This record gives sequence, C-alpha cells and structure tokens, in this order.
Amino acid sequence: MNMAEDRIGHQRIKGAYAWRRFLQQGTVIAGGSDFPVESPNPFYGLYSAVTRQDHAGNPPGGWYPDQRMTRIKAFRAFTLDAAWAAHQEKTLGSLEPGKWADFIVVDHDLFTDPPQTIRKTRVLQTWVGGRRVYAATP
Repeated sequence: MNMAEDRIGHQRIKGAYAWRRFLQQGTVIAGGSDFPVESPNPFYGLYSAVTRQDHAGNPPGGWYPDQRMTRIKAFRAFTLDAAWAAHQEKTLGSLEPGKWADFIVVDHDLFTDPPQTIRKTRVLQTWVGGRRVYAATP
C-alpha cells in the first residue's frame, strides 16, 4: 500500500487492490504473498485484506477501507481460491471427502477475535495428507 500509489498515482490506484469491487464482479482472488518481497506468513495477508492496514494499524480506518474483504472472503482467497488459481481445487483448498487433509490448528478464532489479532496468529499444529507433521511446543 505504501509503494503502489506512489508508483501508479492516485487515480489508477482506485482500480488496484480493489478487493471488494473485484469480488462483486465475480473475480476470483487468489491469496498469497510476494515472497521474498514480503513475508510468506499468510496471516499477514489475511490481516491486510480484512483491515487494509499495516502492522502498526495505519492508516487509521484502513487504506481505501471500502475495499476491505470480509474474513470469510479473505480466508477463501487464501484457501480454496488459491488452490483454484493453481488448478488444484479438486485436491486442495477445502476439507472435503476425496481431498487431501491439509490443514492447520491455530491458537485463536480468526472469525470472531478482533481483526488486529489475525496477524499474530500462531500455528499449533500442521497436518498434511491427514498426518500431523508439526506440533508447537507448549
């Protein structure tokens, strides 16, 4: 957010990162990171999509706040829609019979806790193909 507008200008930025407008027109948004430019931590991207703020809570109220994503839409962007963009929606992206059981267990409820807690989410367990491959130390 702090570099994009400087590079493309105030008028053109209205069509960039316009998540709500894209969703309303039926665009599939695949969530992810621009690693190594940004952190690969998906919770940072979820937080930004929902709040439109940086980690310090700026700008107050959010950057073009009318383009915020709901938590459910942001979560979908980082799961099923990311799998769709990779042509893997038949095996990944949601927990359904016939798909890989890839999922994580986190330390709080992403859908009800304050939005500011999203970026601080801690993974407690990681499961791949239905087998636990990681467990955080207590």
